[in-house]
Amino acid sequence: MGAGQKVAVFGAYGHTGRFVVTELRERGHVPLLLGRDLDKLLAMAREGLEVRQASVDDPASLDRALAGAAAVVNCAGPFAATAGPVVEAALRAGIPYVDVAAEIEANVDTFAHFAEPARARGGVVVPAMAFYGGLGDLLVTTAMGDWTAADEAHVAYGLSSWHPTAGTVASGVVSGQRRAGRRVRHTGGRLRYHDDALPTLEWRFPAPLGPQRVIGEFTMADVVTVPSHLAVPEVRTYMTANAAADLSAPNAPSPTAVDDRGRSAQTFVVDVLVRSGGAERRLSASGQDIYAISAPLAVEAVERVLSGRVRATGVVSAGAAFDAPDFLRALSPHLSLHIPAGAV
Repeated sequence: MGAGQKVAVFGAYGHTGRFVVTELRERGHVPLLLGRDLDKLLAMAREGLEVRQASVDDPASLDRALAGAAAVVNCAGPFAATAGPVVEAALRAGIPYVDVAAEIEANVDTFAHFAEPARARGGVVVPAMAFYGGLGDLLVTTAMGDWTAADEAHVAYGLSSWHPTAGTVASGVVSGQRRAGRRVRHTGGRLRYHDDALPTLEWRFPAPLGPQRVIGEFTMADVVTVPSHLAVPEVRTYMTANAAADLSAPNAPSPTAVDDRGRSAQTFVVDVLVRSGGAERRLSASGQDIYAISAPLAVEAVERVLSGRVRATGVVSAGAAFDAPDFLRALSPHLSLHIPAGAV
């Protein structure tokens, strides 16, 4: 991708959208600031950045907003409302679409509704290209290595804390309503809804985090992305109990910046374990701020699609679209990888 190409960021004034705009600028690209609130767009416009007002309720406004863009990154949740209209606009414009959706049902909808239209047009749609869904998928794909199938994939999230953004809270409400309050798991090769209580158990994260209490079947978007391209009938995700408690706390505080990049003090470890027969493979990644890390994930995906380093058209997850080990290496300024001896 050559410097100077325009990349539209829908929801540019949101918490993650701001990180994406900064990442694009640092890589020499030209962000187009898109969203429905013109005042918020104008408030963040600086150094000549162009703003374009658009609403998912107005397809013509989306078409105008995407004119001349090389790609679009959708950072505006809830994605149950925004993903479909922005994907449709991207397909009409003939440009790649990437989003940072963590909503399980919204990602299911993207695969179900747009796989054929995107493939027919030779388009590339990459949902969940973020901390949840994207990073876990890249790690699982890398851990699998030369395996073509596995019995189980486990993705454990070790968060020091979780101060959710307003967008995260709103998206969680929408997902909960769509499930009628039920929980979801991926077992037997498909998503199943249930009312079972979630278990608490211990997960042995790599040092220095070590053993932690986690909530089992704290299900995240990896249950959509991983099975979309890997033959793994059981995909399970876990969350450290303290972070789960933060998320559900009344009036949970929003992230607070502690450095000049706007990142919070939150740290994370994503620990992946895959099993096939009696064999196991393991891989983990650590870093700072789950929202901030979504920006290099999404922008790296855009760059790879635009430079032809993508393995498929249609709706594709991170692990299916890209060379997963190479993608993770490209994130080394933002992520530290931990590979146990003989694990991969």
